Amino acid sequence: MRKTLLLLMTAVALVLAACGDASSDSEIDTIVLADAGWDSIKVHNSIAQRIIEEGYDYNTDVTSGSTAATVQGLREGDINVYTEVWTDNIKELYEESIESGDIEKLSVNFDDNVQGLYVPSYVIEGDPERGIEPLAPDLETVEDLKNYPEVFQDPEDPSKGRLINAPSGWAVEQSINEKFETYGLGETFNNFGPGSDAAIVADLASAYEAGEGWVGYYWSPTAITAKYDLTLLKEDPYEEDQWNEDKSTEFPPNDVVVAVHKDFPEQAPEVTEFLKNYETSSALTEEALNYMEENGASPEEAAEWWMNEHEDVWTSWVPEDVATAVKESLQ
Repeated sequence: MRKTLLLLMTAVALVLAACGDASSDSEIDTIVLADAGWDSIKVHNSIAQRIIEEGYDYNTDVTSGSTAATVQGLREGDINVYTEVWTDNIKELYEESIESGDIEKLSVNFDDNVQGLYVPSYVIEGDPERGIEPLAPDLETVEDLKNYPEVFQDPEDPSKGRLINAPSGWAVEQSINEKFETYGLGETFNNFGPGSDAAIVADLASAYEAGEGWVGYYWSPTAITAKYDLTLLKEDPYEEDQWNEDKSTEFPPNDVVVAVHKDFPEQAPEVTEFLKNYETSSALTEEALNYMEENGASPEEAAEWWMNEHEDVWTSWVPEDVATAVKESLQ
């Protein structure tokens, strides 16, 4: 009898210990956000961090890396929150991560975005105020580019034009590579891989200020697409089968979502409820990016400015007591 009782007590102790371990696994001290390298995700991270730290009393941190690395970090739980998942840029990986239950979509941050290959509008239309004649007045489509290599001359290979791709490691880079091949651009153009988003911006700004030809990948909302008059080159309307075959259409419509690791809703349920309400737009995001550009501001400074300008937006995401605590922290 004593032996049976001892075995029973040992079993109960093991169950209690296991419960204790599960409880500790559900606790979280620092919420880690993903930074995949572009300005808008940095701003949204800064907005979310201010609310999480001041309103919910958590520490926060940021892990930087490529799209693939940060999404993998989210799947494995090394990253807790991703404020800007461009779902159709990583469609297979995103759908696999959702279906496997590794990550959970909480909200759509914004869905009114566009992306593709841009040229300065003066390339097509000219700019009388700057004394610029149209450089390629008949340029309309991506495929038309192959007729104008001299307008976009590669400084390192003047016999061809230069097309600026997305940075290496960005999911969209491969899509541009496929478009480059599909439209036969390799006959007259070089496919140039910039080192970073900042390198693209610097190259575009230099060409724009000089009134020279430039063509490359970019997207909206960004400070650059708001600052400069750019034209998105046309492609056939998006059609899924054609896109999957050779990328010879517009980019697919892209829900930019807030996603979290599968364990996060249990680890931080109140923050999860806040993130479920997190919703902006391209126009709202671009305001913060414009502020960064015009004032040489950091993402944190732009986020603070944006939150003061749009108190009605972010306070609708959180309970009144949280909103009050966050407002007290803003200058």
